Amino acid sequence: MGRTEAAEHSFAACPLPVGPGPSGTGPGAGARAVDADVVGAVLRTARAVLAERVAQAAEIDASFSGDLAGRVAGFTLEGGKRMRPRLLWWGMRACGAADSVSTAAALRLGVALELIQTCALIHDDVMDRSRLRRGRPAVHIGLAGRAGLSPDSERGAAFGTSAAVLAGDLALVWADDTVAETALPAAVRRRVGALWRAMRTEMVAGQYLDLHGQATGGSSAVRAIRTACLKSALYSVERPLAIGAALAGADERTTAALCSAGRSAGIAFQLRDDLLGVFGDPARTGKPSGDDIREGKPTYLLAVARTRAEAAGDEGALAVLGRAVGNPDLTEGDLAAVRGVFEATGAHAHVEREAERLRDDAVRRLGEAVDVEAHGGRQLLGLLRTVSGDRSGRAADAGTSDADTGTDTTHGTRGHDSRTADARVLTATEGGSTR
Repeated sequence: MGRTEAAEHSFAACPLPVGPGPSGTGPGAGARAVDADVVGAVLRTARAVLAERVAQAAEIDASFSGDLAGRVAGFTLEGGKRMRPRLLWWGMRACGAADSVSTAAALRLGVALELIQTCALIHDDVMDRSRLRRGRPAVHIGLAGRAGLSPDSERGAAFGTSAAVLAGDLALVWADDTVAETALPAAVRRRVGALWRAMRTEMVAGQYLDLHGQATGGSSAVRAIRTACLKSALYSVERPLAIGAALAGADERTTAALCSAGRSAGIAFQLRDDLLGVFGDPARTGKPSGDDIREGKPTYLLAVARTRAEAAGDEGALAVLGRAVGNPDLTEGDLAAVRGVFEATGAHAHVEREAERLRDDAVRRLGEAVDVEAHGGRQLLGLLRTVSGDRSGRAADAGTSDADTGTDTTHGTRGHDSRTADARVLTATEGGSTR
């Protein structure tokens, strides 16, 4: 029972990208430097925060630090488009903030968002029994190998799963600590704290609804949208935007419009991701189609198809869905039949229309919240169009390096691969539908 041979997540193996830091001279110089490379600035801040956390862990126990703390730090620094910190940053900048206190706070809170995402992804891989994440062994698989156990043995699987739960918990603890230790004016701290507490609970609620839908084998369209709202729209888009607005001291009207734009964009993302999960081209998505069907995911697409088939008395369509949904041995022929049901019932076209409507609503509401012709508003408009799956080619200002920052196209084997090779369209992995 040897150690896992594939490369594992390592804190020491995560060099920082080269790019401008938040230093400079004159009012707003630090913010303008971050504007040029938001991801690089977030990663520099993450490196400093995590180095301190790992050092504290080492003082407690070397094994704990090397096996668990270092792995959580390395996982957080690797891969991903950092969309949540980018939304937070550009939400703040679109609302007019550029002072040094807000700049430093936005970067630290961006790190906290990445850490809570680390918690979510580690736990999600355990729940979905995913063996890979970002082309490497998932944390529970790597931890079993680190202990010299086979992840396929009963003992190794039990240890890896239990240790991964602790790793996810540690990431959540670090996220909370990072928020608590961020310097903020009292009024801003109260606003940010309320948003942070709500987001954590919403994230768990969304995952529970998703698990419940899979276990019970059914979900209404309303329930599916509610799950998408909690897992994708609120956690991944709306709350990061609201935190950015809070840092900028935005008023209630601006914040409400910004949140509405984020919610519409986040749900549009989820609907498009549901479609890609069934109709996506494997050459572009990097994974076989149909994982959501195999896993019995209670998607809006599936709920609409079932509702329409029931209303039409289409027993044949219902039989196809009954055989295929939740069947881990789904064949290409079975999947083709499911696609046929989605087309024949009109579910495919309906979901496409809804995604387009929500995308347009997000753009309209953002225009009510901020000046989309100004630099910060223009960047935020590009991000929301990307989130909502706008394929028109209109995105953030191509003159800044943040506009087209990194893709992450090598995720796990069950529901975690990137669903497009196009850097301009987000996937469930980054946008949050499966965490």
